[in-house]
Amino acid sequence: MPEQNNMGTEEKFFERSLRLSRLQRFTRVFLRRSLVIFGLVVTVIVVFAALFAPWVAPYDPYEQDLDNVLSHPSSEHILGTDYLGRDSFSRIIYGARSSLIVGIGGVCIGAILGMSLGLIAGYFGGMTYTVIMRLVDAMMVFPMLVLALAMSALLGGGLKNITIIFGILMSAVYDRMMCGQVLTVKENDYIIAAHAIGASDRRIMLRHILPNCMPPLIVQMSIMMGGIILAEAGLSFLGVGIAPPTAAWGSMVSTGYPYLTTHPILSFAPGLAIMLTVFSFNMVGDGLRDALDPRLRGKI
Repeated sequence: MPEQNNMGTEEKFFERSLRLSRLQRFTRVFLRRSLVIFGLVVTVIVVFAALFAPWVAPYDPYEQDLDNVLSHPSSEHILGTDYLGRDSFSRIIYGARSSLIVGIGGVCIGAILGMSLGLIAGYFGGMTYTVIMRLVDAMMVFPMLVLALAMSALLGGGLKNITIIFGILMSAVYDRMMCGQVLTVKENDYIIAAHAIGASDRRIMLRHILPNCMPPLIVQMSIMMGGIILAEAGLSFLGVGIAPPTAAWGSMVSTGYPYLTTHPILSFAPGLAIMLTVFSFNMVGDGLRDALDPRLRGKI
């Protein structure tokens, strides 16, 4: 009995050490490049500003001060005020909240929908694969921004509609990627063994195939976050995205456009916020790719 207890203790210690070594290896590879660290810091700052916007923003982003219209940056208003006297810095902080809601919501909707369809298509194959993948191909024929413009014109703008639109459009990317991963993973020996012992299709799909397909999809989700934020800013700039007076970086760039010669900060500040946020999510995605891909851990 004491020997069995010692063996059990040793096994638990070995498993704990193995998990710790994997975490250390992931952290070391993920934080190896300075650009990834920079992206992670900027991402944390943006998320913090979005979560605690009411406490971080110095003014109400929707409060108008018509006696202080188009003021230049000063100690009272760090980035000046817009054409309605609203504090630009406060609106940029609240705009981070809008961008992250669209980005995270769109990625989650697209990932759930696309991964589910891709898992079904890749696992069952046959007519199921043909129908699902041909629908995805038809969706990917048109540029995403064109489809987003058409759908926003039909459904209307607003935070909720824009999030749903981008979630549906982004699902095609996850569908194709998941399907490709499933077609590779389902030929492995442990999947054949699961079939041999009588495991159900649902158990094989959710317990054995899905976890082994997740690493590249996690990387894709982090990269697509920046793409959705950029696309939302484009729609808002064109006036069919997030409807005013809700603070959105794209609409701020658009409203500041007529004042580029006299007050360029009105467009440059939200434009810089878009650029840094998208760049940061892309760098974090690259870092996750290096850390999750075992073929790159010793090369990058």
